[in-house]
Amino acid sequence: MAQTLAAPASTASKWSQFYALTKPRVVQLIVFCALIGMLLAEPGVPNLVLAGAATLGIWLVAAAAAAFNCIVEQHIDRRMARTAWRPTAKGELTNTQTLVFSALLCAAGSAVLWFWVNPLTMWLTFATFVGYAVVYTVVLKPLTPQNIVIGGASGAMPPLLGWAAMTGEVGPEALMLVLIIFLWTPPHFWALALYRAEDYRRAGLPMLPITHGPEFTRLQVLLYTFVLFAATLLPFTYRMSGWIYLVAAVVLGVWFIVLAFQLWRGYSDALARKTFRFSIWHLSLLFAALLLDHYLHPWLVSLGA
Repeated sequence: MAQTLAAPASTASKWSQFYALTKPRVVQLIVFCALIGMLLAEPGVPNLVLAGAATLGIWLVAAAAAAFNCIVEQHIDRRMARTAWRPTAKGELTNTQTLVFSALLCAAGSAVLWFWVNPLTMWLTFATFVGYAVVYTVVLKPLTPQNIVIGGASGAMPPLLGWAAMTGEVGPEALMLVLIIFLWTPPHFWALALYRAEDYRRAGLPMLPITHGPEFTRLQVLLYTFVLFAATLLPFTYRMSGWIYLVAAVVLGVWFIVLAFQLWRGYSDALARKTFRFSIWHLSLLFAALLLDHYLHPWLVSLGA
């Protein structure tokens, strides 16, 4: 009787371990950015069936990349407090189990994108998988302190994937969104690396605070927030968005710069954590404002007319 009762709990635990491999919080942000790209690609309400299929396919491939990343980095994850809980790091799941799980997710996601969306989106999404899981994780991350900068290209792709899913092409508007995320990535991750420096040192990763020191890293965070601020104005200057987005971009951008300036002038772990957490809100609210502007701006213009 005890064995009968224990089996479901064990099964549930195993499923939760597989789910943890997909890095749900990271993948949620990826899917959110892809969804923004889908919605911005259409002037009105998009094809919900197409958008749903694209969201599912992108989620599956992103989850596959996250699981593959857990295999490659399990020896690093064991040394870092932030990641030591992962099932691969704790030995709760074998490499074979994780690899099969990753392959199944990638195959399922690619099939959904190929048959129910379009081949362009499938190939772009698969290229993103290779860029993150292989080029960034295997090559860049352990070899260069510019890993976040160069590898940020794959992490910036979700809006382009969403745009391609709805239009079947790559537009300049989608490339602007990619540029924003690309420039947002370094200050976001370097703020984290500043207060997790010892974790990265133990893991043997050449993150910027380790190779060039915290002062240099803090300066880079500040400089990137200025460049990022300029990039966030592109949708307005290109007339992709209106005043609603512009106000949000200016407020969020200035706030990010102020935090980065404070971090540069006087460091504390608490301030680095605050900057890192705000960076997540910055990107989320920026894209939410872009979406709100997309639907409200035409209506406001018609009222003015």
